[in-house]
Amino acid sequence: MTSKPKAAKFNIRRVPKAPPADAASSAAAEPPAEEKLTGRQLRTARRIAAKHGLKVSSDLDAVKQLRARGIDPFSRSAILELVVPEDQKPKDEVKLPQAQPRNLPEKRKPKPMDRAAEVMQMQRDIVRRRRANIAMLFSRLAVFVFLPTALFGYYFYEMATPMYATHSEFVVTKAESQNAAAGFGSLFQGTGLATQQDSVGVQSFLQSREALLRLDEEHGFRAHFSQDWIDPLQRLDPEATMEESFDVYSDHVKIGYDPSEGLLRMEVIAADPETSVTFSRALIDYAEAEVDLLTQRVREDQMSGARESYEEAEARRAAALGVLERLQAEVQSIDPVGETAALVGQISTLESQMQTKQLELQSFLSAQRPNEAAVAAVRGDIARIESLIADLRQRATRANVQGISQAAKNAELRTAEENYQFQTVMVQAALQQMETARIEANRQRSYLSLNVEPIAPDEATYPRAFENTLLVFLIFSGVYLMISLTASILREQVSS
Repeated sequence: MTSKPKAAKFNIRRVPKAPPADAASSAAAEPPAEEKLTGRQLRTARRIAAKHGLKVSSDLDAVKQLRARGIDPFSRSAILELVVPEDQKPKDEVKLPQAQPRNLPEKRKPKPMDRAAEVMQMQRDIVRRRRANIAMLFSRLAVFVFLPTALFGYYFYEMATPMYATHSEFVVTKAESQNAAAGFGSLFQGTGLATQQDSVGVQSFLQSREALLRLDEEHGFRAHFSQDWIDPLQRLDPEATMEESFDVYSDHVKIGYDPSEGLLRMEVIAADPETSVTFSRALIDYAEAEVDLLTQRVREDQMSGARESYEEAEARRAAALGVLERLQAEVQSIDPVGETAALVGQISTLESQMQTKQLELQSFLSAQRPNEAAVAAVRGDIARIESLIADLRQRATRANVQGISQAAKNAELRTAEENYQFQTVMVQAALQQMETARIEANRQRSYLSLNVEPIAPDEATYPRAFENTLLVFLIFSGVYLMISLTASILREQVSS
């Protein structure tokens, strides 16, 4: 068998401890003030100085002399030079004094049984620390999570006063107008979008202080929640302010609005079911009155506008009638145009008769011996006809002259007649509009339709002990978890 080569033995040369130097030499060997050297670095520098045969008075003097010769006492190569094999160890080696242990027990090699005992002891220590940490964790959980949850659970199960909730649903509906115009104006009529503003207004009113004041004045809301048998957390102080009362009202009257269906859902909570139903019905009545008030102003405006239009039309017709009567009083004769036409017709007839008489006269005169008496009679008829025609012509001329002077008055008279007829038609239209407005005003445009009647519950709705206790547990657990994570992060940041 080949023998294994023996490992080279390394020996570190030791330098004898230099005698203490005086204060002046020690101060001269001081390195720069900004350089902070550890004890290990100083000892290493002294050993390197001893290797190079330098006589130093202190560790700092060793650092100074080495650096004066251009040797870095802290470089890796300088440190490795201190370690030499045993066979290369110089004979004139200077050994550093070593501190000898005093009264120390002799070191002995640990037995396997002792090592197992130490391992068991370490395991027991780990288990003991782990159990202590778990015990501390459960202690914190008990104080910050379990104890508050138990207190709240005891309140919900034993101390909380049972509360009864009454549910109801209603919708604000807009009536369809009889004269509603077709097209985009009536596209959303009858849907929830048409009454969205009214529904939101009703919801805001029921959640306002005005509704609280009316409910308190008429049904004693504050007195009901100030009774002695209600638990202290839900009881309202008899001397409570309006803000405190409104907070209780907001917690016990919950109203939700569904914009897709236009439906209002209301939940009223009270200490007994009868009072809950009373409060619910009262709030529904208030909501219906509010809906009437929302459309009352519109109806009044429409009616007043229609009435004013009718009164103005009546006044204009009366003025037109007065003008017509005045012109008729001024124009008292027959129409000159018609009179002139009649005279012209008479003149035409007489001229025809005169032509007939002249023909008859010519026939008499064509005889050899005409009858003088007949000729004289015919000539007399012709003369009378001519005289009558001349008279009629004079009358027609006078009528024509009068017609020219009265043409303006006749035109004014006809204009007045047309204006009076037009104003009469306008009065009839205004009267019809006023009647339509009166019908629309008397007819309610928006009204509240109750879909779900408020019915008294037969058992308490609140408190929901299990759900509330579980919610409290989750809340305190989440708060504790966030605080623990924050503390762990801060502890790690501080320790690093």
